[in-house]
Amino acid sequence: MLSKKRPIATLSPEERLLSLTYGSRSFSREIPRFEIPMEGVPAEAAYRLITDELNLDGNPALNLATFVTTWMEPEAERLIGSTLNKNLVDQEEYPQTGVIQERVVNMLSRLFHAPKGEGGIGTATVGSSEAIMLALLAHKTRWKKERLARGLPADRPNIIASSGVHVVWEKFARYFEVELRLLPMGGERFTLDPEAVEKAVDERTICVGAILGSTYTGHLDPVEEIDRVLSRVREKKGWEIPIHVDGASGGFVLPFLEPDLRWDFRLPHVRSINVSGHKYGLVYPGIGWLLFREEGDLPEELVFRVNYLGGEEATYTLNFSRGSSMMLAQYYMLLRLGVEGYRRIHATSKANARFLVEGLALDPRFRVVGPADHLPIVTFEVASGTGFSASELSEKIRERGWIIPAYTLPPDLIERSVLRVVVKENFSRDMADILLADIDRAAGSLSGRALTGHRVRGRHGVC
Repeated sequence: MLSKKRPIATLSPEERLLSLTYGSRSFSREIPRFEIPMEGVPAEAAYRLITDELNLDGNPALNLATFVTTWMEPEAERLIGSTLNKNLVDQEEYPQTGVIQERVVNMLSRLFHAPKGEGGIGTATVGSSEAIMLALLAHKTRWKKERLARGLPADRPNIIASSGVHVVWEKFARYFEVELRLLPMGGERFTLDPEAVEKAVDERTICVGAILGSTYTGHLDPVEEIDRVLSRVREKKGWEIPIHVDGASGGFVLPFLEPDLRWDFRLPHVRSINVSGHKYGLVYPGIGWLLFREEGDLPEELVFRVNYLGGEEATYTLNFSRGSSMMLAQYYMLLRLGVEGYRRIHATSKANARFLVEGLALDPRFRVVGPADHLPIVTFEVASGTGFSASELSEKIRERGWIIPAYTLPPDLIERSVLRVVVKENFSRDMADILLADIDRAAGSLSGRALTGHRVRGRHGVC
């Protein structure tokens, strides 16, 4: 016989206690960690158990290590919540979602100055890592086809890039059997050297990778100079070598803050660009975008057409099923902010980053490496003789909740350790003041010396 739910007024004191979330049996017994429990728990208890455990994580608002967006306005979150159940690949059932994806591809193609008359050629991805994989695969396939068509060997392809590339470039090289020729950084140069590129390329180079905002320091590779070098190579040796621009960090910043800076499809050798919507595109993770200059830059044999969702659909992704919510959130942000909105937000972030740079420059214990000249990314190192290391400072300021990573530069500069602050939309001037004061306090604690002899930026300015 089924028991009926009794009104709470008829329950004994002990039963009333057990009806409360934190007084339930779910909180007084061990929850399995490595196997599925035999019996489930009430929804509210499961929610509380997980959220309480996640309180041990860092505070996203103070996470200055991550490039990804950690704040969106309530309307965007409401849109995300209402579209979590839509599969982006299922455009037969959700045709308008597919239409919106094409709109965003076209918007970004025009933002990056794709040739007039060309429809947007590209796709949404989980992030820039997938986008880079797809772009480099397209360049390898195109290079191989052209070589075989001319009766030339198509083995031993290579890519030229700086040692400051993201790890996904190394992953691609290993997974898809391509030689990755990493040109070293050195001294105070943290970007790809165009002269070194000219010496490194050969007839087996499938593309040159240019970084629009290094993960290590925030610097920009000189894309326009590299484009001129490749034009010279074409004239001298007849090699048509494309550029792929890794715009994960800078692709959503520079068009708004420095529209005259030429790094995109205005340059003839730039054939593909990736950009992270979940970084300075101001969308939660994960959404990235891959754009090609022209239709011919994406080999037809890499595009699959399937009909098992009801109608024939073209797909060019490493995965298949994925949610549509972040792609729709990107469309929301483009409509919500427009060009002027993105410009204002990124200009504010850059101004706050420059404020940090100025404050750190006043302190002889630190040396600025990445001064946020183009992007709101600040990197600095600890001066010698301070009595503490970059990693020790990183750990010390975490006591105040700040998450600022300390790491070594690539192998050619591995003896140097830096700290990085990624300034985003929700990092205010007031927070910058507090951070400078906390860095100063942490450094003083680690060195064991009184904070005298240099200017310290406080909450109300310089004192």
